[in-house]
Amino acid sequence: MTEFSSHRTDLRAYAPSGFIGKYSKLVKDEVIPYQYDVLWDKRENTEKSHVVQNFINAGKAIRGEDTGDGFYGMVFQDSDAAKWIEAAAFSLVNFPDSELENKIDELIDIIADAQDEDGYLDTYFTVKDRDKRFTNLLEGHELYCSGHMIEATAAYYKVTGKRKLLDVMLRNMEHIYDHFVTKGEEGYPGHPEIEQALIKLYRTTGDKKALELASHFVNVRGKDPDFFIREKEKRDWTVWGNDGSDRDYQQSGAPVREQKDATGHAVRAVYLYAAMAGLLCETGDRSLEDACHRLWNSITKKRMYITGGIGSTVEGEAFTEDYDLPTDTAYCETCASLGLMFFAAAMLEHETDSRYADVMERAFYNTALAGMQLDGKSFFYVNVLESLPGISGKTRTHRHTLTTRPGWYACACCPPNLARVIMSFGEYAFGENEDTGFVHLYAAGEVKFGCGLHINIDTEYPYSDRIVISAVKGGNIAVRIPVWSKKRSIALNGTEISAETVKGYAYISLNDGDTLTLTLDCTPRFNFASPRIPSVAGMVCLSKGPLVYCFEGKDNDGDVVGLSLDTASGIEIGSCSELGTDCLRVTAYRDEAEDELYSFEAPAQKKVKAAAIPYYAWCNRGENQMRVWMRKK
Repeated sequence: MTEFSSHRTDLRAYAPSGFIGKYSKLVKDEVIPYQYDVLWDKRENTEKSHVVQNFINAGKAIRGEDTGDGFYGMVFQDSDAAKWIEAAAFSLVNFPDSELENKIDELIDIIADAQDEDGYLDTYFTVKDRDKRFTNLLEGHELYCSGHMIEATAAYYKVTGKRKLLDVMLRNMEHIYDHFVTKGEEGYPGHPEIEQALIKLYRTTGDKKALELASHFVNVRGKDPDFFIREKEKRDWTVWGNDGSDRDYQQSGAPVREQKDATGHAVRAVYLYAAMAGLLCETGDRSLEDACHRLWNSITKKRMYITGGIGSTVEGEAFTEDYDLPTDTAYCETCASLGLMFFAAAMLEHETDSRYADVMERAFYNTALAGMQLDGKSFFYVNVLESLPGISGKTRTHRHTLTTRPGWYACACCPPNLARVIMSFGEYAFGENEDTGFVHLYAAGEVKFGCGLHINIDTEYPYSDRIVISAVKGGNIAVRIPVWSKKRSIALNGTEISAETVKGYAYISLNDGDTLTLTLDCTPRFNFASPRIPSVAGMVCLSKGPLVYCFEGKDNDGDVVGLSLDTASGIEIGSCSELGTDCLRVTAYRDEAEDELYSFEAPAQKKVKAAAIPYYAWCNRGENQMRVWMRKK
């Protein structure tokens, strides 16, 4: 068996049920229709989108017609349509829907009509000023938008075989290739995204220009750290005033192979790192390997929240310094955790090591899922670890930390991004090589691996520690042993076995009809922070399996700030019927509030039972206090 590398399973290989099946159906029933209406400005009391109208107006501009209300929205507004197409395409795999497919085709027709004769595609510049194309790579997001549309292309073509959008984006890729490679125009994306998209285009079509262009953008980045400054000096206009001098913000301070720390805008960073890891897989360019390892360790060992959130500050939506992980002002953009999943998944393709899947799981089940209301109708952009109504969302330092999820945003990158990841969960959960199927993330459903292995997975994960894998067709399988599971047992047809374990994966050979039962250790645990993290040093939080838990005022007499947890007591498992989740109960002590602001006497304390719910489910019962990290008794 080959244990050191794998590639992802085809997006059509996984038919979800259980927890992921429920979320997939939610996205299909609620999120995709809701977001479709938003793109078309059909939802009342929702932030105006104008996305589809921008494409319509761009087509008019190309034909020399009156563009009416012109362009509206963010410079990257086109990407919302692309991510919706991608999520909708993935939905068709397990939920065939001719009406939805017709809606996708209708939108593709409008997008195709907005493409210029030379292959250029971007509504902001086509509608507003076609002469400014590629003159503001720092802020213009043309390459970012093309990247997302390329990813949508790859998904829709693989699912339906329809070429219209594929042909549009191949022409667009050729146009970009001609500008930056053939003609040698200087520059690279201000916001990385197209790099990883081009790798997908290469994998979908075999077009080597796509891979060459991806390599070009990665290789030239940071070779001239002052490129964006000089670009700014050449023009007399700006989108939002960025002067290009913050090299860390756009990861351009050094060539990528020399970068040592994860810096700047967190989403841009992990999108870039995912592309670097993807190129490492495709080209075998080992000069990228050390950089990927350094940047991975920088994030996961020094700059990541326990929830898998990244990006500590609202200023630049960015990483800051090692161990600077404030809870109440955390940024933790939903897209950043999704990008961390992309980076992890690409590294898993390079080397099958459970440390990547462990982080991917942490990011998905905590920060990513917390980005969406349980009904699929409202969304968080920012994912704090502490929310205090009256302060959060109100004071100058906390205005970004909203206490309820809005229905939509002017900058609406996160909702469709989360939808496409949920609908393509199988690509992250499972991998394969020529003779082995890999289970990176546990989820109920049916999986057909290209190597021949065909399994059914029965589990109530992430709430259950028992995973039953039935082999419809046998073969080699590798199952991850999560870092949080201190014990595990593996039984084959009811008999416990030992299994060779390499880099956190247990390798077993299955025959047709075999049943493999993996039992993990989902004992609830207290988690303690490193004393290097000043904001939570000496504090404690709860987890069970892959889930981090938080305390809400709703379950704790309206107040969680006054609680301190007794870590010498046990943790009880209960249920929260309101949310359809479990809850954890622990002995705690509540400080009794006094009239004086300060006192020479310690506050009186009352012994209570405190209750915690999964972090992803917080803020589904109205506005109330929330904390992940708690004082300990």
